[in-house]
Amino acid sequence: MDISKGLPGMQGGLHIWISENRKMVPVPEGAYGNFFEEHCYVILHVPQSPKATQGASSDLHYWVGKQAGAEAQGAAEAFQQRLQDELGGQTVLHREAQGHESDCFCSYFRPGIIYRKGGLASDLKHVETNLFNIQRLLHIKGRKHVSATEVELSWNSFNKGDIFLLDLGKMMIQWNGPKTSISEKARGLALTYSLRDRERGGGRAQIGVVDDEAKAPDLMQIMEAVLGRRVGSLRAATPSKDINQLQKANVRLYHVYEKGKDLVVLELATPPLTQDLLQEEDFYILDQGGFKIYVWQGRMSSLQERKAAFSRAVGFIQAKGYPTYTNVEVVNDGAESAAFKQLFRTWSEKRRRNQKLGGRDKSIHVKLDVGKLHTQPKLAAQLRMVDDGSGKVEVWCIQDLHRQPVDPKRHGQLCAGNCYLVLYTYQRLGRVQYILYLWQGHQATADEIEALNSNAEELDVMYGGVLVQEHVTMGSEPPHFLAIFQGQLVIFQERAGHHGKGQSASTTRLFQVQGTDSHNTRTMEVPARASSLNSSDIFLLVTASVCYLWFGKGCNGDQREMARVVVTVISRKNEETVLEGQEPPHFWEALGGRAPYPSNKRLPEEVPSFQPRLFECSSHMGCLVLAEVGFFSQEDLDKYDIMLLDTWQEVPSVAQIFLWLGEAASEWKEAVAWGQEYLKTHPAGRSPATPIVLVKQGHEPPTFIGWFFTWDPYKWTSHPSHKEVVDGSPAAASTISEITAEVNNLRLSRWPGNGRAGAVALQALKGSQDSSENDLVRSPKSAGSRTSSSVSSTSATINGGLRREQLMHQAVEDLPEGVDPARREFYLSDSDFQDIFGKSKEEFYSMATWRQRQEKKQLGFF
Repeated sequence: MDISKGLPGMQGGLHIWISENRKMVPVPEGAYGNFFEEHCYVILHVPQSPKATQGASSDLHYWVGKQAGAEAQGAAEAFQQRLQDELGGQTVLHREAQGHESDCFCSYFRPGIIYRKGGLASDLKHVETNLFNIQRLLHIKGRKHVSATEVELSWNSFNKGDIFLLDLGKMMIQWNGPKTSISEKARGLALTYSLRDRERGGGRAQIGVVDDEAKAPDLMQIMEAVLGRRVGSLRAATPSKDINQLQKANVRLYHVYEKGKDLVVLELATPPLTQDLLQEEDFYILDQGGFKIYVWQGRMSSLQERKAAFSRAVGFIQAKGYPTYTNVEVVNDGAESAAFKQLFRTWSEKRRRNQKLGGRDKSIHVKLDVGKLHTQPKLAAQLRMVDDGSGKVEVWCIQDLHRQPVDPKRHGQLCAGNCYLVLYTYQRLGRVQYILYLWQGHQATADEIEALNSNAEELDVMYGGVLVQEHVTMGSEPPHFLAIFQGQLVIFQERAGHHGKGQSASTTRLFQVQGTDSHNTRTMEVPARASSLNSSDIFLLVTASVCYLWFGKGCNGDQREMARVVVTVISRKNEETVLEGQEPPHFWEALGGRAPYPSNKRLPEEVPSFQPRLFECSSHMGCLVLAEVGFFSQEDLDKYDIMLLDTWQEVPSVAQIFLWLGEAASEWKEAVAWGQEYLKTHPAGRSPATPIVLVKQGHEPPTFIGWFFTWDPYKWTSHPSHKEVVDGSPAAASTISEITAEVNNLRLSRWPGNGRAGAVALQALKGSQDSSENDLVRSPKSAGSRTSSSVSSTSATINGGLRREQLMHQAVEDLPEGVDPARREFYLSDSDFQDIFGKSKEEFYSMATWRQRQEKKQLGFF
């Protein structure tokens, strides 16, 4: 097979092949997301957007069904290898097992994956459309990544903790277990709608939802007509097997090499891992807590090692005693995935090492244009700036557990022993927006931090819940926080509310000034000793008689200019400029004498290549559980979600994480704690001082919006809630009777034990059904309480039929026992049916429902 012909011009997007008769054939796009258990699949994803394709890797997945045979697996493995050779080194390889797919794999198939029983015959379609003579039960599981598995059509398949979809062709009933969450119900419903739209000719099927069996008797009547009366209680919810962040933080790096005829696997390092551990001529395995196995291949590793990557990973999994379905990802030197890179403390692209522009310079040398920041969210996101900081500023200091307003003259003067609320008001495209900064000093007490949070909640309520809240730790202030103080932010090492004023005249204090303009300058008090100095920065030494302005050898003119602005905030005393190496004796006396200090010029920070990553947050057994959403868009933000967006790659010194709060999410109060746990357990050793930004649905700032490819501000204005959908479920008596009749008709049109849609076989059923199959025609009302006489009556009905006068123009209460009023015509003998309707039963039941109903009304069978 010429693989390149299947990928004209390496088009971006998704390409899927299925194993069939020892070869791989393309899957039609309309069938994407459907996977047959007896087959293997190869899935290729090529980045679509121009921005994504610049140096980005493609992903090549090898998927194995639970019932796949050796021939299918061999065909898929060989095809994947040939495809990999065609694509070259810029490809990440994945091994996927049914029911245990990676987040990356699941992200391709929204709203979910469908596992289909058996295999695909060569003459059948991947997905049948307009198929209404069907009965199947799907078990729906998952939160952000949803899957549906075809299971036995029986109450025994149900449990309290999951969702089940009874698909009856023209009617689809979603049954929600009593232990399922509102978000799980909503995700299940999205998958149900998707199935209907794809498989029922654009939505020609009704959807009903059972949230509470007692409140949905009509839908339960239909379910019992298919499944029989439920006996006993439902099974308990299946325990969750989610892997929490603490487990994922258990990372170990192994060096794999050959020694003679032996293969050696040597443990090399544990977190924090550094990139220089990976040598380009070698081969490594990275074990992420047994949850996922990464294989890294150096660019100079041998071809033999590359071809053995998967087999070595499988051998490692077996040696460790991990489950056979453990996910495997093979990455090449220079084409690593974002998930792999972020397991290391730092990561730099070798092809970028010669670039002169570092992360700090990138933000410093961009001249801020408020108009552009408002109209170009991507620029605002990259710079972490909603505007230039010229909006309205209000500051409160937390004192005695209450907020006290701060004099505007002292807005930029904060104390390390206190906490502050800083409310920033600005306009964007004619709309007033707010950011509330919660600033926490290093010396603040636990009570003060708790009071900071509670006072922030009070302010948020006062403003109608529209405040974007950003948690800021002293020394890690984001660019916009610095900008609103116009380069005059000064942090004093003290408590109380004097903000650096009224100090003793003999006090000696040292301040370090860092920054080059009004948008990135921070001044912080440091211990007044010589070892605090640094040649790259500027320091202010305040003594009883003079203020020394000390310029390190590595500082530039912009730094000097900002220092002269700051000095007026700190001291009104005589100012004396001192150059490094030319200090007067009194300068060293004030610092307690000379001492060594860092004298090398600080190198500009390099821009790492990390991509932003989006995760759904949940909790299991008190621990944070994250599910990553790959290739994310606004569509992945659901009102029942709490989502974590990590954007730390642009400027590491001012990293941020966002927590997006859906309006219907129930764990809002957990959000900040989840953000802190994420930072604490991150394998790369993230700083716990990283700012955490709380963003509420509908009030997203441009610094958040800019990370999304497109953004629709009106997206959430017209979507129905889950409750509205449930309330809108079919309930009319005529509708229920109609569907019940169709259910019973369909059940009698199948061979015993055949759970799939098949040809109508009424004649084959005549005289051949045993008593258990005869039970299928009973009225739902009599299910579970039939007597022997009713069984005999029904048997006679099927074998010989009832007289027409017993069925035509009869009230419900006058019908013979065991006859379903909604399908009374079925109980006619074949000859009477042909005589009255002018067609056979098979022809009649192949007609549209409305036409059947019309004829029955005319002939007295309705």
